[in-house]
Amino acid sequence: MELRQLKTFYTLASTLNFTRAAEVQNYVPSTVTMQMKALEEELGVKLVDRLGKNVTLTDAGRKFLRYADNILSVVEEAQHAVKQSGELTGTVVISADETLCTYRLPAVLRQFRLCYPGIRLMFRPLANSNLKQSLREGDADIIFMLDEDKDETGFCGEKMLDEPFYLLVSPDHPLAARTALAIEDFHGETFLLTDKGCSYRTFFDRSLSQKGMGGITELEFNSAEAIKQCAKIGMGIAILPEMAVIGEVDRGELVPLPWDLTATSFATQMFWHEEKWISPAIEAFLSLTRETFLKSSGGVETLSSKGR
Repeated sequence: MELRQLKTFYTLASTLNFTRAAEVQNYVPSTVTMQMKALEEELGVKLVDRLGKNVTLTDAGRKFLRYADNILSVVEEAQHAVKQSGELTGTVVISADETLCTYRLPAVLRQFRLCYPGIRLMFRPLANSNLKQSLREGDADIIFMLDEDKDETGFCGEKMLDEPFYLLVSPDHPLAARTALAIEDFHGETFLLTDKGCSYRTFFDRSLSQKGMGGITELEFNSAEAIKQCAKIGMGIAILPEMAVIGEVDRGELVPLPWDLTATSFATQMFWHEEKWISPAIEAFLSLTRETFLKSSGGVETLSSKGR
């Protein structure tokens, strides 16, 4: 069993695609196929099922992935221990949903590239509902979630920033000029929401049910940007985090409604698996992320600071 075969298997298990795995390792696809065939022959089991260029892990593959990850982590640790150069190297795989990808993480990724050019950073956007699973299965080293502020079993985590939410409408919406609202005022309205796998959508649905809100229409979107654009042209009431709408509120394109959504505290949170070996590269990313959020939190604009 060769180390390069383990690296190829790990990359293939992460990408689930022969072509992408070849690109990551700077191979041609036939090399990935050859190395996987040799590894499976040596182990005497199939590790992946091939569906064209795409693959799925077999039961044996899922079991072997944990050992491959441990072996590669130990090798990377050993390389760092004897490496003479002071420059950090290695790979860090992170994932987050579309909202955090757009509004919170670009500053972190940009600063990390500047500070650690020798570390290979792999970023994989995922739906909110798939993030925890990617961490459990070892597909990601670190995930970022916009979720309720709570602990997660099996994970280590830190809250980066509180994230207030608001109901928002276009300036010409019938509710835009109201200074107070009752539950009956939402009867017959259309709500623009994220899909049902999203944590704050779950909270909103629960709060509607508890308050007995009925007679509403729900339109689902998989993008905060799409929700914003539809709200701006008067299609309905949007529920969005403050970070996504500061500019639109400032320009008068969206108006926050006087409705309290603070019953549950939401935050940008960073998680990693509690059994994961924290390589120097991963530790560098964790530290820089903490520093970046700490520096930015003092200067983050809020709707309250604008005198809502």
